[in-house]
Amino acid sequence: MALPVVKTLAECSSFQKTVLPYLPQLYDLPQQLIQSWNNPAELQTIYLATNPLITAFAFSLFLAPVFLLVSEVNKNYSQVDRCWSILPTIYNAHYSLYAHLNGLETSRLDHLLAFSVVWSIRLTFNYWRKGGYSIGSEDYRWEALRKYLSPALFFVFNVTFISLAQSFLLFLITTPTYVMLLAAPLGETMSTADVIFARVLMGLVLVEVFADQQQWNFQEAKRIYQKTAKVPHKFEQDDLDRGFVVTGLWSWSRHPNFAAEQSIWVVLYQWGCWTSQVLYNWTFLGAMSYLILFQASTWFTELITAEKYEDYKEYQRRVGKFLPKLVSDLPGDFSDQKAKPKVEKAEKKDGAPKKSLR
Repeated sequence: MALPVVKTLAECSSFQKTVLPYLPQLYDLPQQLIQSWNNPAELQTIYLATNPLITAFAFSLFLAPVFLLVSEVNKNYSQVDRCWSILPTIYNAHYSLYAHLNGLETSRLDHLLAFSVVWSIRLTFNYWRKGGYSIGSEDYRWEALRKYLSPALFFVFNVTFISLAQSFLLFLITTPTYVMLLAAPLGETMSTADVIFARVLMGLVLVEVFADQQQWNFQEAKRIYQKTAKVPHKFEQDDLDRGFVVTGLWSWSRHPNFAAEQSIWVVLYQWGCWTSQVLYNWTFLGAMSYLILFQASTWFTELITAEKYEDYKEYQRRVGKFLPKLVSDLPGDFSDQKAKPKVEKAEKKDGAPKKSLR
């Protein structure tokens, strides 16, 4: 049977009961697909007979060598980034489809899928609008990293992390959806708590939209200013001269979009725990790995940014990386400025004016 027989909601979170018994299906799946690749009816039978978690896991493993091959041929190592905005939604849609085909209760999964589609639309639009920007990793980071690694070591890094680990991660963060799927046969339907979880996720996407738009508006204004030497309406020359945005949500957090993005997958994990009535379960691996990835990626990004902009280190001291700083460790009160770092003229040691954040 493709789905484990669970008698209680807590059993939906049991790794030993809902995952381990189905791992052997992973070994037989490739041969089954090869033998039935031209028979849609048999493919559907295989799909329904295979545990949906194993199907999703197998797909993530299949993508890894594809990402590796394309990246090495094109010498562009952002292949996973290009799929970052759609893969989690594909996995969530897979779980929802599986539930529909088996006649299970799908209200909770459908609400989750609706959020996931909105998340994908937002991220895909932002990716293409910025010409290749991705929430996960950007190509310039990999190019910068290549300067520190030999070609052989970078190839190993591409195999193990860029292509494989990241592909696996995008599968792993959606595993709470599998837990919700397992709760469906027990007759669990949407509750008030489920509605709250869904709306919180939508709200976090909205925060990302506002943060991205503020960043986009600033970068466009800076581009116009550098091209025409004219300060666009609603912008300050000092802000544009500084080179990076410190207003709006960016006055409270150095990475408000990243903060919301990490929160999304933590909330999804908590939703899965709530559904199965446990405080924690094995799917925390996805959210935890996502947080670790963002910590490392953001550290490397800021290292590059601090080398590019002289005022960025002071911005780091005054504004929290992800969460706002409740108490500033620097002199001066930001309350009258709504925590908005501004540029003022200070005196260099040699008497020449220098810009600094206030």
